Order: sequence, then C-alpha cells, then structure tokens
Amino acid sequence: MKDQPMTTENAIQAPADTGALLATVGNKVRAMRKEKGMTLADLSDITGLSQAIVSQIERGLANPSFTTLAQLAHGLDIPVGKFFIGQEGAKSPVVRRSERRNLKGVTRESVGAAVHELLTPGLNGAIEAQWILTPPGHDTSATPFRHSGEEFCFIVSGRKDVYLDGVCHSLEEGDSITYSSEIPHWYKNSYEEPCVAIWVNVPHAW
Repeated sequence: MKDQPMTTENAIQAPADTGALLATVGNKVRAMRKEKGMTLADLSDITGLSQAIVSQIERGLANPSFTTLAQLAHGLDIPVGKFFIGQEGAKSPVVRRSERRNLKGVTRESVGAAVHELLTPGLNGAIEAQWILTPPGHDTSATPFRHSGEEFCFIVSGRKDVYLDGVCHSLEEGDSITYSSEIPHWYKNSYEEPCVAIWVNVPHAW
C-alpha cells in the first residue's frame, strides 16, 4: 500500500544554466514512467500533480521543487535520489547541524508542529536517517503509515508512544524500537515534554 500523495507544489520556470540538468531529470522521469507502463494521467493521479506539470518536467521545461520531485519519486516507487544518479559530485560524509535538510511537506510523517530533518548527506544511499522533534499532543493515529522497508527509532529525550498494528509501545529516553514498515504504524506524544528521536528507514521512505 503506497503512501498518500503529498501537497502539490507547482514547478517554476528554470534558469538557462540549469537546462541540461533539468533535461536529464526529465528524461529519467519519462523513462521510469514508461518502464512501469504508466501514462501521464496515471502518474498525475498517483502523485496529485497536474498532467501539465508532469509533462513540463519530462520535457525539461520547468524547475520542480524538491517536494515535487519527492512526489514523483513516490509515484514511481523509487528513491528520489535516483533522479540525480550521475549528477552529484563528491559529497562530504558529514552533515552539519546547520545544513540539515528540513523535510516539512516532503514526508507524510512531518505534519503539524513536528520537525523532521535529514541526517544523511545524500539521496543515493541505502539508508535514510532523520532527527525528529514532536511536541506534546502530536498524534498521527488518524493517518496510519504502511510501506515497504524497516525502521529503527532511538529516543534521545522525552517520551513517545509507537503503535504497531494497534499495539502501543511506550518509549522513554534511551529506549529504541525496530519494526517492519509494512506493519500499520503511527505515533503519539501524550506527554508534557517534547520528544527528540533519531529515526532510520531502510530503504529510503521517500
């Protein structure tokens, strides 16, 4: 069962000096779509993006936001970094605190006042690690998550309840949990203090 489409973000016109990169990304989107036997309408329905935007991206005529690329990756069931294989130069293995990528609007889990930041440096690796802060009252039980892969969570501070197929696992500072992402799961902070956690997904969840 696939994650639900995320909020649509319109692509914007691209500067001339990015044309070659956008053409490469567009060609990859088109090739992967056709490889999966999908029409533009199919990909539009799955991602929530308009057919016009998808068509412009495939033709290299628009500069999609990272959120839009993440939506396309979800629709094609691939890691978003696959669009850029062969395009990225050498990356530092270090992610400085000030350089973390905010995943607001990119992952379904990043809702409300929760803060999700990417701890891994690139998008082509096998794992995805996030630094997650959830405020008191944070609750995702209305939209349980279920997707391929496996997850690991370590509670840095505070407390959090992780529900696996309806079974509550209450975690405190220093506790950890590992589970299959194919099990319906959701999270709740029913406590008075914020919770900070390190979350690892294998493979990429977006």
